[in-house]
Amino acid sequence: MATESSTEVADAPWYRGATKNQWRAFTGAYLGWMLDVMDLIIFSFVIGYVITEFRSDAGIAGLVASLTLVASAFGGFVFGFLADRIGRTKSMMASIICYSLGTVLCGFAPNIAVLMVFRIIVGLGVGGEWSAGSALVSETWPARHRGKVLAWVQSAFASGYALAAIVAAVIIPIAGWRWAFFFGVIPAILAFWIRHNTEESEVWKKAERVNLRQAIKRLFIDHKKSAIVCLAFTAAASCGYWGLFTWIPTYLATPVADGGQGLSLVKSMTWIIVMQVGAGAGFICFGYIADKIGRRKTFMLFFLAAVVCVPLFVTIKGDVALMLFGAVMAFVGTGFYSGFGPTFAELFPTEIRAFAQGFIYNTGRAVSAIAPALVGFLSLQFGPVIALGSTAGFYLIAAIVVFFFLPETRGAELTSGTTESRTLVAAR
Repeated sequence: MATESSTEVADAPWYRGATKNQWRAFTGAYLGWMLDVMDLIIFSFVIGYVITEFRSDAGIAGLVASLTLVASAFGGFVFGFLADRIGRTKSMMASIICYSLGTVLCGFAPNIAVLMVFRIIVGLGVGGEWSAGSALVSETWPARHRGKVLAWVQSAFASGYALAAIVAAVIIPIAGWRWAFFFGVIPAILAFWIRHNTEESEVWKKAERVNLRQAIKRLFIDHKKSAIVCLAFTAAASCGYWGLFTWIPTYLATPVADGGQGLSLVKSMTWIIVMQVGAGAGFICFGYIADKIGRRKTFMLFFLAAVVCVPLFVTIKGDVALMLFGAVMAFVGTGFYSGFGPTFAELFPTEIRAFAQGFIYNTGRAVSAIAPALVGFLSLQFGPVIALGSTAGFYLIAAIVVFFFLPETRGAELTSGTTESRTLVAAR
């Protein structure tokens, strides 16, 4: 069990006194998540090129993005179960190889149909990495720092997004959009580092091993209330995020006459990198705030702020204003993701933790697959401003679910067992 040493000082920084194994778990999870996001997001930067080369349209391109998210649900289910069964590090390594291979294959796609198949492979691996890495870090670091540590891990999302923007800005003008996908082979190297340098958590080593049938029973019967509540607000928030951020690169590059901002590729990439600085700050701040005032209140704060910021962002004109407010919008519209890892870890027992986290997080992301397609089709009918602005409604739904149904779990120690009520201590 991840307990706190008696030598720890109450106000000591989260990183002070950390063990070598804690840092290795952190490093593996951080880099795995960063490269996971890079391989996932890179498609957003090549949508326009794919549409042109394959003579497709925004609706079909949005469908490709949506199918990737659907596949991530199955990947979270499979790799999450494997993480509970054979170990967090082995599952994380396998998922990284999966999404790395799928991304490279995308560069060879001869048509949009084959590209869909390869993006499904990417989705499978993407879905598995988060559940294994999040469980490993949750179980390795002490309870009072769990929110902060996982927030720093989650901030790798911003690093991965920014890295995808840099790869696209540098490689596409020189070698074409396919080489942006070929860059996706890099994560495979990390898989071997994880295999040889990262140990399993003591919590997992001592936990009971359950088969798939037992895991499903414990999640959907013993912990069904927690599963339903977490899935509901995760899906709503993910719809808001993926509906908005999948299309922001295209929106920024779309000519002003067509409702966009008319920025060049390099200029739009610069704005996106600045926005990811805001997102990274949001990830990190969420963790510190959540460890201070609780998970539930912090979720509410971020969701409601996003409801206000999204429609404002898509109506702003002017490069500087767009950049500055874009960072604010990314702060609130993305930072909430840091709360998923610690909240799920504290609600579910060790023997199904990665399975539960993988299923909920990625099923929520799969449900959100409707959002990129919806925004794509709405953009064709009403223009990008209305289409992107509509995603604020998803954040509002997430806030409502959290307010009425999510219990507070801040400071809970990670345990085993099947009694749901032991962690459902609402602090309202």
